[in-house]
Order: sequence, then C-alpha cells, then structure tokens
Amino acid sequence: MSRPWEADPSASFTHRLGKSAEELGNTDGKTGCPDIWQLDNGDVAVIGRDLTVAYTSRLPEGVTLAADERLVILPGNMLSAAKADIPDA
Repeated sequence: MSRPWEADPSASFTHRLGKSAEELGNTDGKTGCPDIWQLDNGDVAVIGRDLTVAYTSRLPEGVTLAADERLVILPGNMLSAAKADIPDA
C-alpha cells in the first residue's frame, strides 16, 4: 500500500531556513550541526539528534512512527530563527 506522501531522495538542497548552527551558538563545529534546509521540491530536510528510541514509548496519542521514520530533535532557537523563511500555508 502506498502512502499519500513519500520523500524524494533525488531532491536537492536549495537554501537554509533560518540561521546556521554556528550563528546560533549550537555547535562547536566539530561534533555535528543541526540544520533546516528547503529542498528543490518544496520539502524540508531537518538535521538533528535522533531520539526515536527515547521518545517512542511516550508519543502523544495519534502520533506514530513508521519503520523508516525517525524522531529528530533540534534546538528551539533554530526553528524560531527559521520562522521568517517559512511561508504561511
């Protein structure tokens, strides 16, 4: 059975949403950099810490993770900084 939406692995990064982890003080430049990027097909790529295992047993009602999905955490200031770059629905 196909799902209503599938990620397109051929989509390319077009531009960062918000500020870089370095600009926000969220990285030392050596141990990873959380980030948010717009892809050329309109989808959004999020780079963050994979905490799927830590959260799976306490997901809110109605929230599920498929076998090929991960719950990713990124710094709150990063999403706030991206707000101006995210269009209204």
